[in-house]
Amino acid sequence: MPSMSRIALNLFVVLLAIAAGIYQFYIKDLLMVLGHNRIVESIGNQNCRKVPALKACEDMVFHEPSGLLYLACSEPQRRIQWLPAVNRLNTAGASKDSFVVYNPETSQITKLELSGLDDNLGFSSHGIDIVTSASNSSELFVFLVNHRPQSDAEKRGADSVVEIFKHRINTDKLEHIETLSNPLVSTPNDIIGSDDGKSFFVTNDHGQKVGLARHLDVPFARKTTSVVYCHVNEGCKYAIQGMTGNNGIARAPNGTYYVASTSVGLTVLERQTDNTLVVTDIIKTDRGMDNLSIDSEGHVWAASFPKILITVGKHFEDPSVPAPSSALRFSINTGTNAFYGEKYKVDKAFEDDGHIASGITTVVHDARHKRLFLHGLAASHLTVCEV
Repeated sequence: MPSMSRIALNLFVVLLAIAAGIYQFYIKDLLMVLGHNRIVESIGNQNCRKVPALKACEDMVFHEPSGLLYLACSEPQRRIQWLPAVNRLNTAGASKDSFVVYNPETSQITKLELSGLDDNLGFSSHGIDIVTSASNSSELFVFLVNHRPQSDAEKRGADSVVEIFKHRINTDKLEHIETLSNPLVSTPNDIIGSDDGKSFFVTNDHGQKVGLARHLDVPFARKTTSVVYCHVNEGCKYAIQGMTGNNGIARAPNGTYYVASTSVGLTVLERQTDNTLVVTDIIKTDRGMDNLSIDSEGHVWAASFPKILITVGKHFEDPSVPAPSSALRFSINTGTNAFYGEKYKVDKAFEDDGHIASGITTVVHDARHKRLFLHGLAASHLTVCEV
């Protein structure tokens, strides 16, 4: 019969092996995504200017033909009260957001009137998309995620919907077409719309609106998030489920879809004839990402978090606290190592300690003018950098 000391030693070895396995397969990756011991560099932040009139813009879209930037904005102090994606459920900060157009050539800022939207329900912005109408190139369809407040929001979450508008370029009005509410669109984050104004894909960033399990989604990389396809006449269905940390979504001209994650990287998907999405690749990253955009050269851009605990734990509590920011650029790898399976190239095109661009959640690139636009849901200004 083995001695007690031998049993204790064997037990210790087993526990040590389990601990090593947990570290190797879970804690190590988690620490990397959190930015533990990461040194924040200064990259691409030398030739930048600030636009302080544009505050707390969680998402933005660059309309290449007109050269105009469309932004969903708020006030930093309202964001830290009401933004369901980061569990801010104080309705005092809801319903007063704005949708604006910025002209980088003239610096003109135009706040657009949301004509036809129920003022009693208001507009609390999040993800947006701008799509040129298939029938009229001077008209745009505008898709907006709207986190409407409701009673007992801390227990029930937001009454989140998707608003669809029509907009004529160089006017100051959005014409409301449709409000789409559906149980499957439960925690909407970012959206990609169609050129007929009738359908869209939207990401759910959590598995449920409220509750303890929701808080476990990101730290434990739970596969609870999804992409939902909706048509105004046909309803909604899951395009794909069982994803992790879904956030931004983008569509390339060739029809490829990309979904950013706060934990696993960039997921590449292909649309099927039944409007489901199938994963074709996952591009691993060393940090969590937020909104995505695609420039005219076909590069995918992602706002990302070098030190996510500072962003979420400090900057989203007090927007005056600078949060490090970075922008990643994804492209097809044309180098010699592509032969060995590295299909994609990931470049850190911008990084800053938060004094030039703080807590960015969205980035877009104007390839023609070589400009980078960066903003964040609680940021005090838009940052424009020559790159």
